[in-house]
Amino acid sequence: MRLLVVTAVAAERDAIAKGLGGTDSSLDAGPLRADLLAAGVGPAAAAAGAATELTAAGLRNDPYDLVITAGIGGGFLPLAPVGSLVVADAIVAADLGAESAEGFLPVETLGFGRSVHRPPQPLCAAVARALGAVRGPVLTVSTATGSAARARELSTRHPGAAAEAMEGFGVAEAAAAHGVPVLEIRAVSNAVGPRDRAAWRIGDALTALTAAFAELRDGACLDALERPEDRPEGRAGGRASDPR
Repeated sequence: MRLLVVTAVAAERDAIAKGLGGTDSSLDAGPLRADLLAAGVGPAAAAAGAATELTAAGLRNDPYDLVITAGIGGGFLPLAPVGSLVVADAIVAADLGAESAEGFLPVETLGFGRSVHRPPQPLCAAVARALGAVRGPVLTVSTATGSAARARELSTRHPGAAAEAMEGFGVAEAAAAHGVPVLEIRAVSNAVGPRDRAAWRIGDALTALTAAFAELRDGACLDALERPEDRPEGRAGGRASDPR
């Protein structure tokens, strides 16, 4: 199993590397190999960084089997309290669309583009079970929520949303362009709502992220990716027929 793990910042990357037992940029441990990339903050930087790595891997004829977008994020209460882990069953571009007199219109309603990627559901379920994580939609936003009104709006538009972060959808777009499955894992550092830095628990969330990837290190729950139907269509340069 060859993974590309994409975070926003180095602190997230290093926490994951600690859990995997590798360096700050890679792991090569028997059946599991991983490259770790701190691509930058926001969906554009994440998409650009992930796409570059995926293209380079394809050119080396050593493509990735799975892309994981991971890091800390905000949790929607009471579903995902501070310190919990979230595995995305949908990766949603929550602010990609247009405002109207009737409210927010996602790009699908406008007649072009997409705003949702759905990771392989057997994989999501297996990883969530292994980590004891909440399973639900993770919203990608370009502006982090800082008010109760905004939190209510997002919860109304996206029932069951578990967390918000700023990179997932960008990484998912890059992975889809290369036909590689994607997974999003978030450790909750703060509640989605009024911005209160004093209440954030970034250290605790990074510790949870380390523990999560230590649990994933043996790759057992990642075996749920074996089925060919879990792979996106049109994989570029990948092992589309790899039955592992």
